[in-house]
Amino acid sequence: MSGAGKTVTVQSLEDLGFFCIDNLPPALIPKLLDLVEGGSMNRVALVMDLRGREFFEQVFSSVSMLGDKPNLHTHILFLDAEDSKLVQRFKETRRSHPLAPAGPLLEGIKEERQILDEIKGRARHHIDTTTLTPRELRAEINKLFTAPEELTFNVHFMSFGFKRGVPIDADLVFDVRFLPNPHYIERMRPLTGMDSDVAEYVMKWADTKEFLAKLEDMLTFLLPLYKQEGKSQVIIAIGCTGGNHRSVTLVEHLADVYSKHYLVYKSHREHKDRGETS
Repeated sequence: MSGAGKTVTVQSLEDLGFFCIDNLPPALIPKLLDLVEGGSMNRVALVMDLRGREFFEQVFSSVSMLGDKPNLHTHILFLDAEDSKLVQRFKETRRSHPLAPAGPLLEGIKEERQILDEIKGRARHHIDTTTLTPRELRAEINKLFTAPEELTFNVHFMSFGFKRGVPIDADLVFDVRFLPNPHYIERMRPLTGMDSDVAEYVMKWADTKEFLAKLEDMLTFLLPLYKQEGKSQVIIAIGCTGGNHRSVTLVEHLADVYSKHYLVYKSHREHKDRGETS
């Protein structure tokens, strides 16, 4: 149903690795099947609503065609909500209903229900979004379409140098320029925080140990909440002056700690040639 949560659902499916196609005319489904069977895509979500109502009569034959393919596992997901909630959502967004562009919203909603009644009856999954928040709807989508072994939430630790600016895509930024700087030790200057001499130097200080204890305590508290909120990724940036020594060492350490609990990526912005992914 229009207004039942399509946008949140599409975003959730994309985060799960689906290739989402919005409002594909049903007549083009055979072409899409050729791509899927050819191995180009293996998780596809087709989004159909009444914006393409002139094509809608073809939906039923197209759905039957999908069901006849033995190598495809197909699911129909129907999104619904109570009429009063749909009216409220349309009024809040100041959008007109596709079946009542200039008329009463409720008339368009009732007509849409009649048109979609058959496809609703064929659906394997129904989600009533009347009382769901966007976060709760994302959780429902994840529950339906995430295999137990899949890890969809990941944590990305990134080192950087403040002299080149703060990463604009970071969710959390921590400044470690208060720690002793290996740059001022001549033999360590050409090295990076991935070298053992530098790592040992950075990690030996009491301030480093206390900072990491407090930071790890906070992250251990925060990360499950971010995951529960529905975020698919959290980017944590650790910065020092040049992004060569202190921040690199701490990113390496944190990535090792949290890789035991999450899918973890790490990168070193000022040393892209030496950055790693785990």
